[in-house]
Amino acid sequence: MGSLWHPFSDMGLVEKTGEFVLHRGDGAYVWDVGGNRYLDATAGLWFANIGHGRAEVADAIAAQTGRLAAYSTFGDGAIDTTVALADRLAGLAPVPGSKIFFTSGGSDSIDTAAKLARRYWHEVGQPDRTIVIGREKAYHGMHVAGTALAGIPTNREGYGELMPDSATVAWDSGKALVEAIERLGADRVAAFFCEPVIGAGGVYPPPDGYLAEVRQICRDFGVLFVADEVVTGFGRIGGSWFASHRFDLQPDILVTAKGLTAGYAPMGAVFVAPHIAEPFFEPDAGVWWRHGYTYSGHAGAAAAAGAVLDIIEREGLLDASARLEQTIPRCLAPLTEHPAVVEVRGGVGALSAVQLEGVPQALALAKLLRSHGVATRAVGVGGIQVSPPFVISDADVQQIADAIATALDELPT
Repeated sequence: MGSLWHPFSDMGLVEKTGEFVLHRGDGAYVWDVGGNRYLDATAGLWFANIGHGRAEVADAIAAQTGRLAAYSTFGDGAIDTTVALADRLAGLAPVPGSKIFFTSGGSDSIDTAAKLARRYWHEVGQPDRTIVIGREKAYHGMHVAGTALAGIPTNREGYGELMPDSATVAWDSGKALVEAIERLGADRVAAFFCEPVIGAGGVYPPPDGYLAEVRQICRDFGVLFVADEVVTGFGRIGGSWFASHRFDLQPDILVTAKGLTAGYAPMGAVFVAPHIAEPFFEPDAGVWWRHGYTYSGHAGAAAAAGAVLDIIEREGLLDASARLEQTIPRCLAPLTEHPAVVEVRGGVGALSAVQLEGVPQALALAKLLRSHGVATRAVGVGGIQVSPPFVISDADVQQIADAIATALDELPT
């Protein structure tokens, strides 16, 4: 066994059973070091939207890093490629005039949004607004703020209290959000964090009318609405760049990563609506937001993002994602007849989950599926993730469904 400590892993079990080591990828397929081919049912970790092995993106990174890989964007520093990407993203923003703050990934973006929400209220004379609210089942990355905000208790075990001014409400109830705000005090709540479709918590689409309801609740109480689109952003929602477009959320803060660079480089971006950015951009105000990362706006990552956006636009991959929104549930629906399957969730975006009885069954099924040429993983509490690259064919989606059906029959009873 080697020296790599895997994230989210029982390393004792990995030591015992070995690693799943990949070597290359092409389109919707990946190959392991033994030459075995697998359909990538998860798009890596929700990010490989344009597929693997896109030389165009690699070439863009090489050209940029050969010229200037990175430089500090602190103070008045900038890189032309990063400036151009920020302007391009602002043009895609659900709220016109948004400012773009770059990070190194989704967890960074969530912590950035949590700090910004609190600091915004401080700047506008309401410093007691420090409480941030998340939802049960939600996943918001694994930095301190994201771990505290998320509604997955097992991810918080063993760390003590991470962030006192945080709370969790039911994932599907606007009433629960109202009750929490009233209990905590509207004058103390800074922001509500909401995944339009809950991702790593098990793939839970929003109940009908839920997003519009909680968005209006936030307006009514003056609470900032933070859309966590780390998973749903850049086309994964199906047919739109962001769920915030599709559901007209007009978020105060929009959090992104993953699909921005399609996994070709680590990068995230926080979209900040003009009214939230205003106190920090006021001329002669002398306001410093003392926050940022070494690689905020990394030029090589920015070049990757630009190439990815080019591919999405040129190849019509937003429409491809919309097609998958129909194809994936249609192919997976017959699995509900299998006695080991509790339900199949999906239908909002190019993402779905096959729910089994519990985590042990899901872990066993994910491993079994490799012998049938499908690479996937367990999500939530017993779900199997199906969120392939947008470039996958309908026939390959059906192959994933057929492999799941076969592997289900092989599960130990």
